[in-house]
Amino acid sequence: MEVVEGCRLPVLRRNQENEDEWPLAEILSVKDISGRKVFYVHYIDFNKRLDEWVTPERLDLKKIQFPKKEAKTPTKNGLPGSRPNSPERELKKTLDLSLHSSAAGIGKTIPTPGLPYLAASASLQRVPVDKLPDRTNSIENVTKNLLSKRKLEAVSLATQCSPVTPAAAAPEIPTPVYAQNGSARRPMPQVAGRKRKANCLGTDEDSQDSSDGIPSAPRMTGSLVSDRSHDDIVTRMKNIECIELGRHRLKPWYFSPYPQELTSLPVLYLCEFCLKYLKSLKCLQRHLTKCNLRHPPGNEIYRKGTISFFEIDGRKNKNYSQNLCLLAKCFLDHKTLYYDTDPFLFYVMTEYDCKGFHIVGYFSKEKESTEDYNVACILTLPPYQRRGYGKLLIEFSYELSKVEGKTGTPEKPLSDLGLLSYRSYWSQTILEILMELKSENGERPQITINEISELTSIKKEDVISTLQYLNLINYYKGQYILTLSEDIVEGHEKAMMKRHLRIDSKCLHFTPKDWSKRGKW
Repeated sequence: MEVVEGCRLPVLRRNQENEDEWPLAEILSVKDISGRKVFYVHYIDFNKRLDEWVTPERLDLKKIQFPKKEAKTPTKNGLPGSRPNSPERELKKTLDLSLHSSAAGIGKTIPTPGLPYLAASASLQRVPVDKLPDRTNSIENVTKNLLSKRKLEAVSLATQCSPVTPAAAAPEIPTPVYAQNGSARRPMPQVAGRKRKANCLGTDEDSQDSSDGIPSAPRMTGSLVSDRSHDDIVTRMKNIECIELGRHRLKPWYFSPYPQELTSLPVLYLCEFCLKYLKSLKCLQRHLTKCNLRHPPGNEIYRKGTISFFEIDGRKNKNYSQNLCLLAKCFLDHKTLYYDTDPFLFYVMTEYDCKGFHIVGYFSKEKESTEDYNVACILTLPPYQRRGYGKLLIEFSYELSKVEGKTGTPEKPLSDLGLLSYRSYWSQTILEILMELKSENGERPQITINEISELTSIKKEDVISTLQYLNLINYYKGQYILTLSEDIVEGHEKAMMKRHLRIDSKCLHFTPKDWSKRGKW
């Protein structure tokens, strides 16, 4: 029995508790090493960072599912762009096609029900868990008529537009108006003289995959969101074995388009200050004698203790920015690499010691964002994860938004780890505001969604989704109230005690620029 690409079968792996388990996996590639076959597998319903090469002993051949044959699609850049279909893929494709034809035929989209009408004032009370108000008249029932009205408005708006056109077919055509998360998106004019990549943006912040079969409107901006429709067998596989960056050795999670000749090396060496990639330790040592950098290029705009942030212009420091994107792509699956880094600013967080400023993580943002994005990509390098640096990066991005006088939101879709970090940050920040409210004249304290948004610079939609996620919103005696249970309060206090790293706004030296008035970035 020959195991070929596209087969699905149980594969032995160790879980976090160090126990054996047999999850279903798909064979993505087969290669021969010293006369012995090894198989590159993707565990179904697991994150791609767990993909690995396995030996035949770990395969359960008794439950193998062979792929269905189909005609090959055209190759891309001389590389095979297809393989035999695996089981269940045809069914998914049929569902995707039916959804696509339905959307194209009707020419309209139904908005995701949200709670934008919560901008009216809500009162806050703290009650024990057993005395929570009855949720029979839930907020969904109360806002039913309002949402129905909004749906009709969104449909009438969408039906004025031409049918949906996939981004790949005609990116130059102005995009139709879309109702997304309950708000209409205006078509964006093509900027003359600049070619930008289009992206497919997920409509649900919880969605971890933008390729859901329903085409979304392309944005003619410098987005780094990956269009998953161009995935092929090459980009689905990790191509770098190991990266040495300063005193750390990193094991990449995903594919990154480093030069082909470097992908066969056991270790890829990077200069930790300029991020230049080199093929051997000897080359790195020779490079370090000539490299004068001891910190990222650009302006240091924040320093407190050993933590510093550097602002880097993607146009002025193109080589560094491109090398940073190549490194980041090893750990970000839902972003794609663009060599045109001109439209972006990069904010690199570093930790200082006697040898220099060592990169900890970074985030990038568009110089001009029409959709209030204050983060395009965000990453904490694996050696520094689970130490509070991720929340520090997020807090810093919102601190910049406060100085700019704007509300911001991260570009979607978020990765699984990114979504967890943002939800945690939003929850802690909003609860911090609510718990500081003081009652006046014995009445419950009052606050609006807009006031929370202005105080935190978190976009209104993210405030609402966080309050829903925490299950704080109740409709009680004709008004909205935010109910903080004892469990929520205790959990928040414990979490804040563990959060030692915070941004000090007094240490930030940042002057926002108006990029719209500049002829060239």
